[in-house]
Amino acid sequence: LMLAPYNYPLNEMYAMMMPALLMGNPVILKLPAIGALAHVLTVDALQKCLPKGVVNFVSGSGRETLPSVMQGGLVDCLGFIGGSKGADALIKQHPHPHRLKVFSQLEGKNLGIVFADADLDEAVKQILLGALSYNGQRCTAIKLVIAEKSVAPVLVEKLAAAIEGLERGLPWDAGVEITPLPEPNKPQYLAELVEDATSQGALIKNARGGATNGQLYHPALIYPVTPSMRLFHEEQFGPVVPVAEFEQVSEVIDVVKASWNGQQAAVFTSDAVKAAPLVDALSTIVGRVNVNMQCARGPDVFPFSGRRSSAMGTMSTTESLRAFSVETLVAVRDDDAGRAFGDALSTRAKFLLPTA
Repeated sequence: LMLAPYNYPLNEMYAMMMPALLMGNPVILKLPAIGALAHVLTVDALQKCLPKGVVNFVSGSGRETLPSVMQGGLVDCLGFIGGSKGADALIKQHPHPHRLKVFSQLEGKNLGIVFADADLDEAVKQILLGALSYNGQRCTAIKLVIAEKSVAPVLVEKLAAAIEGLERGLPWDAGVEITPLPEPNKPQYLAELVEDATSQGALIKNARGGATNGQLYHPALIYPVTPSMRLFHEEQFGPVVPVAEFEQVSEVIDVVKASWNGQQAAVFTSDAVKAAPLVDALSTIVGRVNVNMQCARGPDVFPFSGRRSSAMGTMSTTESLRAFSVETLVAVRDDDAGRAFGDALSTRAKFLLPTA
């Protein structure tokens, strides 16, 4: 059983499906409630190319359609890209959860950590891409910026100018960088996060921050954000850029250790000696540490992994094949008779025949 969200509808769904098919599994694909039409052409193509029952599609509300699928106990592997609450709910519905192999990429609260010695112009460029490309609706997006206190005001000023320069409009309009949000309730949720922060002393630092026109939400730069605010901990999954401050590296390490996030972090600095202790700490908490560049997934030959509430398993070209298979060993005695028997068996058992 495989589920993937709307934000990368083809890539994420079929990056699970194709390895599963290559390893001999029939699959059930649960189409996202938003963006399911993106799969219509592939449904037709797969129906023409594959035997009946190899690839199956389910649409509609997951809460209504999936309990019976899981409760039957016939699902051996769950491929899930989405939120951890949804993954936990599905796993609990399986009658034998210990037998269910889970392959998941979940949410992230990825940090962008900016030291005073960083190239601020390059950091702004990378943070803008990392936090707001695809409206910030990527699990790999930078969801919280933590800047060294001495440069935080300058960084915020540069970010505000850059954000105000982003074009808003419809996806098919030339030059547009911020587009309407697909979830009906998302603008209201973002407004609630911003209201919580501003009620506790944070400011909207860009002129049009939080302005809405229906589902079109102009990015909001919020500063200074503190641990008491929801934006410090919750994954906004949208165009809101919270900025917090730090004075000592130990403060950042404490934040990382206390977070539920285990996906990625981005570190901006020109001093490798200063960065080393932070990289060491991050290496045991997140799946990828990006130095002077935004958080990202690709290329697919690289492992896409995570810890804590951000992932179970690793997504990559090779790791996905392992995720949707179970290694089986056929052993014979290490003597003449055993080797002869093994040679004969390997020419007759389909399982042992080499793949084309």
